[in-house]
Amino acid sequence: MSGTTPTGPVNNVVLVHGAYADGSSWSDVIPLLQRAGLTVTAVQNPLTSLADDVAATNRALDRQDGPTVLVGHSWAGTVISEAGNHPKVTALVYVAARAPDAGEDFTALAARFPTPPANAGLVHNDGFAQLSEKAFLDDFAGGVDETRARSLFAAQGPIAGDLFAGRTTVAAWRDRPCYYSVSTADRTTAPELERFLAERMNATTIEVDSSHLAMVTHPEAIADLILMATRGTRDPQPDTRG
Repeated sequence: MSGTTPTGPVNNVVLVHGAYADGSSWSDVIPLLQRAGLTVTAVQNPLTSLADDVAATNRALDRQDGPTVLVGHSWAGTVISEAGNHPKVTALVYVAARAPDAGEDFTALAARFPTPPANAGLVHNDGFAQLSEKAFLDDFAGGVDETRARSLFAAQGPIAGDLFAGRTTVAAWRDRPCYYSVSTADRTTAPELERFLAERMNATTIEVDSSHLAMVTHPEAIADLILMATRGTRDPQPDTRG
């Protein structure tokens, strides 16, 4: 691992999903990035611990053939904050995502902001937790077509009950250029918290009128933000890579 930002053209993107989801949550964004000529990898997080998710992400990064933009949604913001100092990572993109500082108690930080409705729908069983169907459809996947939302619910990954207690040892956003998408209608993470995190990391920031799953409801906006990160720019511009 290294705090040094790699140089050269960025042709790779690694996408990391959050809690209550799997890699299929990126399926609307992936073809847009591929159309722009990028090699895209979606990590399948085990969601059993921060260390396990970071290990899965690092394995994906190790396989990339050069400079790579690392993207995280929701819980995966914690994962990419830990894994983002990988020597191949040029920039970090956060989508309605957590972004803890090194060693920070993120639960305590989040408690300073409004409590999102989805919290009430968490169901625990045998050491794991999932969102109830109602909380998933109404809060987590609000605005998503019902058929698609139910498919995402069926693919929901159960999380270890103590997953969110994991604390990062580094904050890669201090060493890498950052981009952040705030979901203004988010009922899973408070938009006020998202804005705080984006400002704290001095991120290039967009706001999307979306629920927590902005990459499903607004894939073009999220793909455009990722493309900005691959170019190292702060303003959208046409992509010419074919």
